[in-house]
Amino acid sequence: MMKMNPTSAASNIATDHLSHAMRREIYEQPQAIAKTVDRHLQNDILFPGALHSIESALLTFEKLIIAASGSSRHAGLAGEIMIEDLSGVAVDVEYASEYCYRSTHAAVDPIVMVVTQSGETADTIAAQREALTRGVKTIAVSNVADATIPREASAALITGAGPELAVPATKSFTTQVTVLYLMALFLARKRGRMTSEVTRSYLHRLLQLPEEIDRNLRAWDGLAEQFADKQYHAEKFLYLGRGVHYAIAREGALKLKETSYAHAEGYPAGELKHGPNALVDEKLPVVVLATYDHHDPDSVLRYQRTLEVMKEVRSRHGRLVAVATEGDREITSIADEVFFVPAAPELLLPIVEVIPLQLFAYYVATKKGYDVDRPRNLVKAVVTE
Repeated sequence: MMKMNPTSAASNIATDHLSHAMRREIYEQPQAIAKTVDRHLQNDILFPGALHSIESALLTFEKLIIAASGSSRHAGLAGEIMIEDLSGVAVDVEYASEYCYRSTHAAVDPIVMVVTQSGETADTIAAQREALTRGVKTIAVSNVADATIPREASAALITGAGPELAVPATKSFTTQVTVLYLMALFLARKRGRMTSEVTRSYLHRLLQLPEEIDRNLRAWDGLAEQFADKQYHAEKFLYLGRGVHYAIAREGALKLKETSYAHAEGYPAGELKHGPNALVDEKLPVVVLATYDHHDPDSVLRYQRTLEVMKEVRSRHGRLVAVATEGDREITSIADEVFFVPAAPELLLPIVEVIPLQLFAYYVATKKGYDVDRPRNLVKAVVTE
């Protein structure tokens, strides 16, 4: 297991007396991700002991339903694609606040996974209790081990984020996505979709991410401040992503919305022509997830289609901010500003690419003079419906 260097970017940022909790917690993500993997991987065994209580259900269930709210739901959207693509298990993602009011089980035998930072989210508690009432096994993904949701769940998977003080989710989000990625590998292995050697290769690549993120944090931080200085006066933003990156477009937009109070929406990139194109003009910053895995033909195709969308935005004088893969020479001729992230497998890119967007939201908000740790009208745990 990777041990983080004590002179990492996170330890340096902790000494910055001007830093908000949100910024410090962004910098703590390499350690949080490494700790999360370490918690759930021992001697090449995923979730040792954690899922024994639902072992029989894991052998027979037909569908996974993920119920969550806010950033946790966006983690679920990324997890949906990870789990379906790697394991072949069908996944539905529900708003926790809607789960109780609809019959989502329609002739299938599901497992319900609830995803929560605090473990005390009222809507998510209600969703889990409804699932248990329906006789369904539940898995809780939570950042707090002794909270209501993991205590009442059939099985609990605790993230390694540690206390998160800022209201906007940062390290809790990336550790949730990490757990969901591990779940995708676990189910793929359990269902015979992946050999032990292939599983180890996926895990090895995941273990490299914390160091790569740590190495890039300072550069992303500087670029985020530069880009925000040009964009923070904008009143609305559009975020675009395809496939698993759509979840990160949603999350990036939410981070900006809740910290800076600017209106921001996350859309699938291919949906631009189906309405949002009407918003594009010289005043609209369009933030695009344009990363890709050059080993994956489907990923490359999605990237090429995304470039076409970006060219259309540019033809309408929209201001383009892109998150792209290191070594991409084409992107700089299209986008006005680019965050480059390390190359990674397609389904691991969300963990890396969200971090520049967190920093971008942080700087847009602070340049407006807002308190990013305690945005107005928001609380860390929504404990009433």
